[in-house]
Amino acid sequence: MVFNTLFLLHDTQPEELRMSKTNNFDVQNTKICVLCGRTDDCPEKYGEKRTYVEYNLTVHYYCLLMSSGIWQRGEEDEGVDGFLITDIRKEVKRAAKLKCNICKKKGASIGCVAPKCKRSYHFPCGIQRECIFQFMEDFRSYCWEHRPVQEFMDKEPRGASQCTICLDLVEHLPVYTVLKSPCCKNAWFHRECLQYQALSAGIFFFRCTVCNNKDKFQIEMLRMGIHIPERDASWELEENAYQDLLHCYQHCDVKRCLCKKGRDYNEPDSKWEIQRCQYCGSRGTHLACSSLKSWEQNWECMECRSIFAKSGKYSKQKKRTLAASENSNGTPCLLEEPPPKSPRQSSGSPRSFLLQSPKIMCQNLSPCSHLEQPASNRVTVSPSPVMSNWNWSLRHKYLRQQRKEVCSILKELKVQVQTKTTRLNINAENIWSSALKGFRQRIFSPTNTIEVNFSNCKNRSKTNTSSASKHHFFQVLMLHLQNSSLLEGSFGKNLSLDFQALKENLYFEAGKMIAVSLVHGGPPPGFFSKTLFKCLVYGPENVKPALEDVADVDVAQTIKTIKYANSLSSLQSTLQDCCEFLTAAGCLRPVTALCDKNMLVNDILIYHVIKRITLPLESFRQGLKTLGVLEKMQRHPDVFSSIFCYKPERLSAETVYNLFTIHSSSDVNKVEGADFWMGYLQDVESGDSVVTLEDILLFVTGSSYIPAIGFDPEPTIKFLHIRYPIGNRLLNCLELPKTKRYQQFKNKMELTIRNTLRVEREYFCY
Repeated sequence: MVFNTLFLLHDTQPEELRMSKTNNFDVQNTKICVLCGRTDDCPEKYGEKRTYVEYNLTVHYYCLLMSSGIWQRGEEDEGVDGFLITDIRKEVKRAAKLKCNICKKKGASIGCVAPKCKRSYHFPCGIQRECIFQFMEDFRSYCWEHRPVQEFMDKEPRGASQCTICLDLVEHLPVYTVLKSPCCKNAWFHRECLQYQALSAGIFFFRCTVCNNKDKFQIEMLRMGIHIPERDASWELEENAYQDLLHCYQHCDVKRCLCKKGRDYNEPDSKWEIQRCQYCGSRGTHLACSSLKSWEQNWECMECRSIFAKSGKYSKQKKRTLAASENSNGTPCLLEEPPPKSPRQSSGSPRSFLLQSPKIMCQNLSPCSHLEQPASNRVTVSPSPVMSNWNWSLRHKYLRQQRKEVCSILKELKVQVQTKTTRLNINAENIWSSALKGFRQRIFSPTNTIEVNFSNCKNRSKTNTSSASKHHFFQVLMLHLQNSSLLEGSFGKNLSLDFQALKENLYFEAGKMIAVSLVHGGPPPGFFSKTLFKCLVYGPENVKPALEDVADVDVAQTIKTIKYANSLSSLQSTLQDCCEFLTAAGCLRPVTALCDKNMLVNDILIYHVIKRITLPLESFRQGLKTLGVLEKMQRHPDVFSSIFCYKPERLSAETVYNLFTIHSSSDVNKVEGADFWMGYLQDVESGDSVVTLEDILLFVTGSSYIPAIGFDPEPTIKFLHIRYPIGNRLLNCLELPKTKRYQQFKNKMELTIRNTLRVEREYFCY
């Protein structure tokens, strides 16, 4: 062929003659790939087409990568991405002797790696004939006969579904042009769509578009010939692509602005700081102009307020006169009333909630309690009138539904747990060390049923392997983890950097303990920050931390100083003061404009919150994979965030009542003694009792909290002709006496529960 002849003649000529002819070389010839002989320039199919005038060489990148007789023997900056020019010439000579089994022309540099297969072909010919090229490891190539295929189960439904990338229909057929997701049962894609997606997303963002799985999905796609470039996503490489997002709305929009320096003036940490609308974010006000005492208070613009007013979910605010001390001109002016903190809503008349929702045996309600507040270290704000009864009830309803879904998911994982038992001997005075020893013992298996024996008690001859000891163990263990050196932060916890803990593999053990606790009936953690949770389920490369994630006071102060610098000179002075810190963090950069501070703050946050703890995070993730917990978290992130990032609400009479099912063949309100049970719960909640709702739960189930996985079996109540109440923890059944008077019922409940738990706590040292 012409291109091979030219290249071979070029190789045999003296170097001086070659250099003299460089400028006169036929430009059209330089545009022909020396390996496939084509002039096509299609980066998506053949890779980037590169021309090197000094070597009189043009080559497709994929043709070079997949050629069977060449390896990268140089550094990345040598030759063509590490392929030496002399090696490329040798490969062209070798390929000139081989005929393509597809186009029947010479120059076939790629061969099938299957044993005894002697087929050779050009890269474009292989694509046309549906060969598989694996862009990993040894860059293997398989011909159309020996290419890898995906396994299709006979039971899998045939037909068509929507490709989640292009949204066109894709047929469920075992053909080259169709690929099936390895992690989602009903996810099908066009090969061409996946390849375009991979080229755009790069290795850091290419993942299943349905379940967000990354590792398993990428391995399968590489096996099936999808090229995933080792670079950042295309949208991340665009210069200033997100510059607009860094601009915050800073303008006072109230009818009468009191700031003498104008509506655009913003001074952080003062009464002239601009607060944006909590709903739309596109309107603002100075704190003083709306009588807001601090930026922690919520504020709504008139547009959003009118929308809520029309929907009937907002009561019109009163106007008030600004205090004379705050009015600069001494004249009163009408300003918007700041949203007051809404008081805790009363539960209405006693027993009203109980009478409205009677629960009978046939109901199948989840015993999960609803959640109260996010466990993040962000500042907690008081709800405005807009977010009153209606909004908070919706939020609690949503979180309760999430908890119900978590229960069912964890119960699926519990199927792995076998009847074979593993006993953990726990020292009551040193829970962590004994737990660590138990989890690391050779015979420990997370799939075995766990029994807990508390030692170092007053009565050492007895063994406590009841459900109460296991529930208490997991509760104390989670509390220890929350306050351990492995985590940092006041409320929502992030991983800290503890080199000794890293050396002892404690981050892995902590993740493992949390996973085991969730599946074996422990409490929901409830202390993760949203940033940590997102790092676990989405990957740290997809998370952008906030200032509130920084637990170190000095680092936080440094970031604040940079963030709120109001002039270039003050910013440069600040950077000079903390030059050593920025150098260690790898964030030191030249600053030529005040707006550069935003990028600098972002770099510091990413380093301190994420990059600094890369090793602890990966170790922690590996521990959470125990029993398949992390995989479920990644598949259902919104659901699991309800138990990882939100603290459970303190038990209420309503929660406990709905938790128990009353055994009755008739209406629950007509059961003799049922009204006493309702009233007693109400008294306990209001404090008119010597026991607590937690005591009642502990008396019946052996647990003072509602496990994330729920109770098994579900708690029940029976009203019998007995003298005193009985808590059957094996069946989670509360047997209550039938009495004629409420006070008699209450006295028997308090006497039995208080004495039983007192003896138990003294006996087992907790």
